[in-house]
Amino acid sequence: MELRVVVAPVFGTNCCVVSAGTDCVVVDAGAGVADAVGRLVDDAGLTPRAVLATHGHADHTWDAGALCARYDIPMRLHEADAYRLAEPFATLSPALESALGLHRDDYRAPDVVEPFATPGGSTTLTFGAVTLQALHAPGHTEGSTLYRLDDEVVLSGDVLFAGSIGRTDLHGGSDQVMGETLRDVVRALDPGLAVVPGHGPTTTVAHELGTNPFLAAGRG
Repeated sequence: MELRVVVAPVFGTNCCVVSAGTDCVVVDAGAGVADAVGRLVDDAGLTPRAVLATHGHADHTWDAGALCARYDIPMRLHEADAYRLAEPFATLSPALESALGLHRDDYRAPDVVEPFATPGGSTTLTFGAVTLQALHAPGHTEGSTLYRLDDEVVLSGDVLFAGSIGRTDLHGGSDQVMGETLRDVVRALDPGLAVVPGHGPTTTVAHELGTNPFLAAGRG
C-alpha cells in the first residue's frame, strides 16, 4: 500500500490518503483539505472508497462530508464516536472551538455514516484493494482508533504523538483509560512500525517506546 499525507491548514491535522492499486481511502479529513485531497486523488487516478476518522473531533472530520459527497462514499469511524458527527462542537470546549477558527454554519455532516465495532479490540476493514486493521484505542475519545497498514505503518490519530500523547481532559477523554490503551494497545505494537500521528512529525514505535515519557516511564 502507498501512503500520501496532506496537512490541513487548521491545526495541522495529518490527512492520509491510503491506496492500493487504484483504490484508496482518506483518513482524517481535517478542515481545509478537501480540494487538495481531491486534486491528489484525481491526478493519481485513484478511486476513493471511504473516508475514515481516527476519532470524531472536528479537526479530523470537518471536510469528511464534502469528500463523501464528492465521491459518493460513506464515512467510517468507530461506533463509540459516531455521535460526534451530528454536532461537531458539542463535545469541545468553547476555547477550543474558538481556536479552531471554524463556524458551525459552514459544517456539512456526511450523508452516509457507517460506524464499525471492534469486537475483541480490533477489526479488519476492507475497501477494494485497501485493507486496514482498526485497533480500538480509547482515552482521547471513547472511539479513538489506530489504523495499521500491513506491517509497516500505524496511523495513531491523537492517541500517540512524537514525544507525547493526546489530551484526556475533553469530553469522552479519560486519563485512566488512556493509560490502559498505552499499556495494552500501543506497547503491544510491533516496534518496527512507522507512526503517522494526527498532528506533527512521523516517528516509530521503537523510538516512542524508548523515549516517550508516557511510555518509557511505565505509565499505566
